[in-house]
Amino acid sequence: MEPGSEETVEERRKASIWAKAEHPFLWVKRGFGFAKIQYRGLTKNTQRLALLLRLTNLITADRHLVA
Repeated sequence: MEPGSEETVEERRKASIWAKAEHPFLWVKRGFGFAKIQYRGLTKNTQRLALLLRLTNLITADRHLVA
């Protein structure tokens, strides 16, 4: 791929979207310690993940409001 080719531009655009979509999961994994697996049951794991994603949304919304 050449630096200015259409393929390179398209790949950068996709990478940008991917990075924005993956960022909240980085918060959940590192910020809230969800990286280690704990076997609790599907219902408890699902509820915990949903709660952590909601907290992540609140934190990122707060950062956007303050800035």
